[in-house]
Amino acid sequence: MILVYLILILMAGGVIAWLAGKNNPLLSRSVSLLSVIFDLILVLVIYWQGSEPNGTWITEFSMSWIPAFGIGFHLALDGLSLLLLVLTYFIGILAVLISWREISYRTGFFHFNILWILAGITGVFLSMDLFLFYFFWEVMLIPMYFLIGIWGHENRIYASYKFFIFTQASGLLMFIAIIALYIIHGHNTGLYTFDYQELIGTSMTSGAELLIMGGFLAAFLVKLPVVPFHSWLPDAHTEAPTAGSLILASLMLKTGAYGLLRFVVPLFPHAAEAFAPAGMILGVAGILYGAILAFAQTDLKRLVAYTSVNHMGFIVLGVFAFNEMAYQGVVMQMIAHGISTGALFIISGQLYERLHTRDLRKMGGLWEQVPVMGAIGLVFVMASLGLPGLGNFVAEFLTLTGVFKVNVLYAVLASIGLVIATMYSIRIMQRVFYGKRMADKPMKDLSFRESFALGTMVIVIVYLGFFPQAVINTAKPAILNTLNSSGQFQENNSRKGNYELSEEHLNSSKPTKSKNNAR
Repeated sequence: MILVYLILILMAGGVIAWLAGKNNPLLSRSVSLLSVIFDLILVLVIYWQGSEPNGTWITEFSMSWIPAFGIGFHLALDGLSLLLLVLTYFIGILAVLISWREISYRTGFFHFNILWILAGITGVFLSMDLFLFYFFWEVMLIPMYFLIGIWGHENRIYASYKFFIFTQASGLLMFIAIIALYIIHGHNTGLYTFDYQELIGTSMTSGAELLIMGGFLAAFLVKLPVVPFHSWLPDAHTEAPTAGSLILASLMLKTGAYGLLRFVVPLFPHAAEAFAPAGMILGVAGILYGAILAFAQTDLKRLVAYTSVNHMGFIVLGVFAFNEMAYQGVVMQMIAHGISTGALFIISGQLYERLHTRDLRKMGGLWEQVPVMGAIGLVFVMASLGLPGLGNFVAEFLTLTGVFKVNVLYAVLASIGLVIATMYSIRIMQRVFYGKRMADKPMKDLSFRESFALGTMVIVIVYLGFFPQAVINTAKPAILNTLNSSGQFQENNSRKGNYELSEEHLNSSKPTKSKNNAR
């Protein structure tokens, strides 16, 4: 039941925070903070006590929900989802802390939306029933729409509509694909079910597999986002409040990456193989295009938003490389990007709060007045460009090494993206903290609350850079399980760049279920 509690605590906490916020905003903030802290404690207990032998689930909960349609309430946790839940609640705590003073109206409803977004993300990372997965996919969409539309900046209505249309339309395509997979499996076996483990290995024609996978890809590639489906992201980030940008960049984008690893590759191995060359091209395009557009921006939040397009390109490139090292890089990138880019959005919000502008041309020379912010900003700018010793370097190194085994050209082109990333990262420091001072009014440095939030993120990104093995070991069983259940490139063909799947892995069995399954 602990997996159910993770979701219920957030949902109940959101309702309580909403009700409390009508009379006592401080109580609303406190309820929100305590709810996320309690969930973080629960997943850390699982992390320290749990084990995942041979790719099975660490813990699992399953009960019948709508048996007439084969819908169950099936939740399961493995190393991949465990890491992402730790990231979710860590970022959730920071989102509450940084919005403590920023949000001064409709506080209760704001925290209700924050907690329900986190509950939806938790459900996405845990759901092993595709109908349930889609349900939570939609749960995290609506609160983010309100977060941007109510507490955003000048063009918040336009940005919220654009965000909603892109994500809702692509989500509906995924739902159609889920129904199609459900019908095909039922027609073949006589068992109509949405259960993930039952649907793995569903027999279908190559055309049907490619078409159904396209529905899933539509939702996940838009959510990442991948070029050319990325245009909603800069607008949403620019207009969202700081907490909204933090959750959007650090968590919601990762649901798309998680979907590729958890659903696209295992459920559609042959179609994923066929799509791999195009997928890697999209990844390289995102890396280069995102970096170039980031360098061209004058709005600080739009600049940071385009760095996400750049970094998510590494995830797409790594996913379709189909080898363990690239997948380890993908997982590290999901976590390191969540920390580094999330921190840059926090700093952007703090600068906007003090200067009332995001225009880089109106900044400059701020280091003298805000040296602590400048020093922390330098750490995360260096992380964004992939400086050795920080988590992003490990992620990009593993990804590029894995891709190099498959296609040398794509690895080289992606490396060029790192050079451009260096240019836009240095531009942030030069425009904001160095050079001639453009703003006349004095500025306050980080408060204790702000320093604590960013300081913990510094510790995490440095820890990931020097001690990545904890993440690698935790994710390894889940990664191997994904590769083994979907098909793995033969090592000799991978070095040549040929896309041939091993027959041994194509005929491998479904993931085994945990012995401590709670039913």
